[in-house]
Amino acid sequence: MRIYLDCWPCFMRQALSAARRAGADADLQRHLLLATMEQLQALPPGATPPEIGARIHRLVRECTGVSDPYAESKRAATERALALLPELRARLAAAPDAFETAVRIAIAGNIIDDGALAAYDLEATLERVLHAPLVGEGLEPLRAALERAESLLYLADNTGETVFDRAFIEWLDRPLTYAVKAAPIINDATRADAEAAGLVPPLVELIDSGSDAPGTPLPECSPAFRERFVKADLIIAKGQANYETLSTVDAPIVFLLQAKCAVIAEDLGLPVGSVVVRATDGVRRAS
Repeated sequence: MRIYLDCWPCFMRQALSAARRAGADADLQRHLLLATMEQLQALPPGATPPEIGARIHRLVRECTGVSDPYAESKRAATERALALLPELRARLAAAPDAFETAVRIAIAGNIIDDGALAAYDLEATLERVLHAPLVGEGLEPLRAALERAESLLYLADNTGETVFDRAFIEWLDRPLTYAVKAAPIINDATRADAEAAGLVPPLVELIDSGSDAPGTPLPECSPAFRERFVKADLIIAKGQANYETLSTVDAPIVFLLQAKCAVIAEDLGLPVGSVVVRATDGVRRAS
């Protein structure tokens, strides 16, 4: 997905937020904002929002010397989500269509996003997503794709959201590979974050993408990850950044996300707040 002009203020906000989380003083915050503007002025053709976001957050980490400005936010999000896990399991046990409820639970967790949102109400979002219309016409293609797929690759998004993924994956009760970031970026999940959420063997095979960029920009990922990606019969991609980096890739992908910003919503052709299950042509071709 291309960068829109409306993305520019978001990049500036993220740079300032990350700098403050890292404890930067006012002078360093100003320097980082000016450096962010320079990055925006020099946008390369075809760059996606996650690629530019990665450059900005790397700059913040380098200038502040703080390797994970969002560490405390991630810890708190995982703790809060784990406290909800018994309720998530109970809702699945009582659901008339447990598959649909499991998918909705996974999408509900996508509200935990320090990049797109300043604040969120996790419990209220769970209620909303469990009852909102599903858009994108991907639920039945996903159901069918899961039945025939032998190899399943699940692309994680945010820390804390990982617990909602866990509820879905526990319900699926089948072998899959869960891919996280190779190093901290915003509040995206790393290996340590996934392990803290209980996403460990034998529940999942845990790997990383080889990249510290939001989403899954394949050119930046490791050869080992790209091989897994190409060989997967089905890829479940969580969140906006995975949609931004993979929406034009020819692969059997089902995107699970909430459209949390106007730019993503416009690209999807949907209202802000939509609960999205979108299957690529690669999934439909295999049906």
